[in-house]
Amino acid sequence: MSFQERKKKILMILDEFEALSVMEISRKLSISPATVRRDLQDLSEEGLLQRTHGGAMKLDNLPFVAFHKKQTANTESKQEIGKLAAAQVVDGDTIFMDCGSTVFAMCAHLKKLNKLKVITNSLPIVAELIDTPGIGINLIGGELDKERRAVHGDMAVQHIDTYHVSKAFVGVDGISLQNGLTAHSEKEAQITKAFLKNAEQVYLLADSSKIGKDAYVKFGTLKSIHFLITDAQLTGPLKKKIEQEGVRVLQ
Repeated sequence: MSFQERKKKILMILDEFEALSVMEISRKLSISPATVRRDLQDLSEEGLLQRTHGGAMKLDNLPFVAFHKKQTANTESKQEIGKLAAAQVVDGDTIFMDCGSTVFAMCAHLKKLNKLKVITNSLPIVAELIDTPGIGINLIGGELDKERRAVHGDMAVQHIDTYHVSKAFVGVDGISLQNGLTAHSEKEAQITKAFLKNAEQVYLLADSSKIGKDAYVKFGTLKSIHFLITDAQLTGPLKKKIEQEGVRVLQ
């Protein structure tokens, strides 16, 4: 049975039983406990289930982990980008993390660090990291957007403005040479601008489907960011032109 087949079956039985142990999944699918553990870890990193002590449970049962629909799009690219972004973080860093699904993909890899401070407006990030030893969390205060599971608004910006961090990890809805950084939402653009303003280094996480595209709210130029972390699909003249703007592309 391939991983994709096992993945579907694991999610189906979790949907039926809501929470199961590794041994219960092993018996139901006739696969080894070691394989189940590996599959559960992969599915957790994709944001498709929640690991528990000795097993897993479906996300619907958790008040803060249910994430917006964007998380399921371009999953493989997001996981690769998230892993590469997390590799830029070192012990002792204080970082901003926004509420984007690609930024969320960093979480599984950040858990390996011994000392880290995360300042975020994302409830899923809080839920994912809250029990991780060595990671301190500063949840930005403000108005809660229930659909995005994130905090926005003027109070949130004021909160961000009281801090200065070494690195910010943010996402966008579009990035282009003509219009720079763009978003579908004014409130998300407002938060991202505050992150850009208060970080020494800015890492923009965007899969190649967003590069060369524009949303309707313009909030920053390419010179607002230091690094673009993307997938291997960004090549050729466009990549070169982005780098000529002073942005280092990491793939």
